[in-house]
Amino acid sequence: MSKYIIEGGKRLVGEVSISGAKNSVLPILAATVLNNNINTIFNVPEIIDLKVMIKILSAVGCKVNKLDDIVTVDSRTLDTVRIPEELVREMRSSIILMGAMLSRCQEVEVSYPGGCEIGPRPIDFHLKALKELGAEIEESHGFIYCKGKNLKGADIQLDYPSVGATENIMLASIKAKGTTIIRNAAKEPEIIDLQNYLNAMGCKIYGAGTSIIRIDGVNHLNSVEHTIIPDRIVAGTYMIASGITGGEIVLKNIEVDHIQSIIAKLREAGCLIYNNCTNLKIIGPKRVTPIESLQTIPYPGFPTDMQAQIMSLLTIANGTSIITETIFENRFKHVPELVRMGANIKTVGNVAIVKGVKELTGAKVTAKDLRGGASLLLSGLAAKGTTIIENIYHMDRGYEKLEENFTLIGAKIDRFD
Repeated sequence: MSKYIIEGGKRLVGEVSISGAKNSVLPILAATVLNNNINTIFNVPEIIDLKVMIKILSAVGCKVNKLDDIVTVDSRTLDTVRIPEELVREMRSSIILMGAMLSRCQEVEVSYPGGCEIGPRPIDFHLKALKELGAEIEESHGFIYCKGKNLKGADIQLDYPSVGATENIMLASIKAKGTTIIRNAAKEPEIIDLQNYLNAMGCKIYGAGTSIIRIDGVNHLNSVEHTIIPDRIVAGTYMIASGITGGEIVLKNIEVDHIQSIIAKLREAGCLIYNNCTNLKIIGPKRVTPIESLQTIPYPGFPTDMQAQIMSLLTIANGTSIITETIFENRFKHVPELVRMGANIKTVGNVAIVKGVKELTGAKVTAKDLRGGASLLLSGLAAKGTTIIENIYHMDRGYEKLEENFTLIGAKIDRFD
């Protein structure tokens, strides 16, 4: 079992270049099956979820090559509509292939997805929308069978601005006859990135980044080259690393507009932040200021994927902070592990009351999910003594060269596989 051993108390200073976005590259790679052509994707992060997606694309017949941070997918050789169950269960984002495969092949067979166990994330929104486009869906023995030979554009109102459902509708409606409108669409930057990729391929999509997206069906798609946007959650994690260690870190290759909600809360916590369009410097405070109220909400609000990390910061604040998690009901799995490190946190339903302590102490803890694992790592960097984090494969799903990057900016962190 892989683990990190961290000697805490080191002030982090230096530069980190932010990798491509996990939540952008996965739907874009899923979309490579659409064009029956060659796709070249740049700024691809070296993470486990990427490797799983490459295995899935290879399993359905695509030719995939990876060289450094460049992935080339030739989808002309796609030869099956069945997505292997064992791979789907490894990664929830694989469900995005449903819309893309339905558009390309008019049918798809996929099992229910896996991923981090952070609470129910039903795909009802996905299936309801696909049915509105004209797909026939049968669910049986843990599998979903979709057929849609004559998909037609539809006016689809989402009950919730689900990122995955928005992406699946976009992909499924690319070749549908007529126009599809998605109302109450997710507004995340990754949706915009997907639109830009698809339009470069020859699609006609308008409105990504707003609550209404329009897709005009097309018949022909081209080969395409595309560069993935920087990962805003990775950027936010390193920002908190600077804040929790009283450090001074410069982040390179970022989109400042994508992290405004994180910047606002970290300034509220006492961090000094200076930025231009693509670089950002963050200087941590001598003592963290508590945040009276923080609520996770869909973009452009504070992201649920940063809730665990900022909780780590607030464990050493000079006062009490209140965090309300509105997206996933089971996203406080990191709390008992932080308490083992000396944090004072009480949870009531979806609310966490974080009373700051003077310092955290090293302990043996276990990562339960991707972002919770990151919160433990951040706490270990600030804690007095040695922290051992087990099950770190969770972090490998979303962070590239984590121990290497932290070592370069002054952390004492070792990995044992």
